[in-house]
Amino acid sequence: MELIEDIDRIGGPFPKAVVTIGNFDGVHKGHQSLFHQVIERAEEINGTSVVITFEPHPLRALGYGGPSLITRKDQKIELISAVGIDKLICIPFTKEFASITAADFIEKFLIEKIGMHTIIVGPDYTFGKNRKGDIFFLKKQADIKDFELIVPDWIRDSEKGKERISSTRIRELVMEGKVHETPKFLGRYYQIRGKVVKGRERGGSQLGFPTANIKLHDELCPKMGVYAVMVECVAGKFKGVANIGYSPTFDDHIFTIEVHILDFSEDIYNTRIRVNMIRRLRDEKKFSGIDELSNQIKTDIEKARTILLRF
Repeated sequence: MELIEDIDRIGGPFPKAVVTIGNFDGVHKGHQSLFHQVIERAEEINGTSVVITFEPHPLRALGYGGPSLITRKDQKIELISAVGIDKLICIPFTKEFASITAADFIEKFLIEKIGMHTIIVGPDYTFGKNRKGDIFFLKKQADIKDFELIVPDWIRDSEKGKERISSTRIRELVMEGKVHETPKFLGRYYQIRGKVVKGRERGGSQLGFPTANIKLHDELCPKMGVYAVMVECVAGKFKGVANIGYSPTFDDHIFTIEVHILDFSEDIYNTRIRVNMIRRLRDEKKFSGIDELSNQIKTDIEKARTILLRF
């Protein structure tokens, strides 16, 4: 996959470009379905599969805040690349870019610069200044400018068959601590990423369970509590238990994400790790002291080992 972050450096139209456009936060199953349809159509016409996305999130660029991100830029690029797309265009979203009319975006960017033959977008897709470009607008433009428009139906939860897969629903699940439900929407477990930094340095010395303290890179933080997790680091993949919150037993009111990696003793300070959130075990709780907390951690580890047997 070729990543293009400067649209002015696009040398010329791509051969028969089959395009989809969106923010694609989460790169969930709905997004993945769009990407596969783009690839299939491009193969049918011997064309080029193209995904267009934006950085930062348009709402943030316009000063409206926007949602906490499920996938930051680096992970989004990785996930889209893994699908097999030919070109990923990451457009810097600015107020100036937001002022481009829908008609100009189609004519000057999608057709003239990209070489769009086909566009595949969801039923609620909107674009252009004041979001005037919608599906009805695209249908009219497709007739006038002779490009193909494909609007697939929503992808829905395969278990219930009714619930639409959406980034909003995934955020709700993560914030509710229901991380075990995310794979049916994401196709994978929700993952947080961060750098291992110095923490309170009491996990190993006081409790007997050394922890990797994470400076969170992701914005969407799961509900506070204790989780069974799978950890990916420079040393490989390992099982673990993560605590997200304020460690109320110590009463120091400092928010942390601490991961005890099972059967692991290597030094990974200042390296980046990825933590796949498998299942929430319990709420945070204030214990009477270190001994009671230590015993609870032993129980948490045994529960996590049982849950993680299949990993």
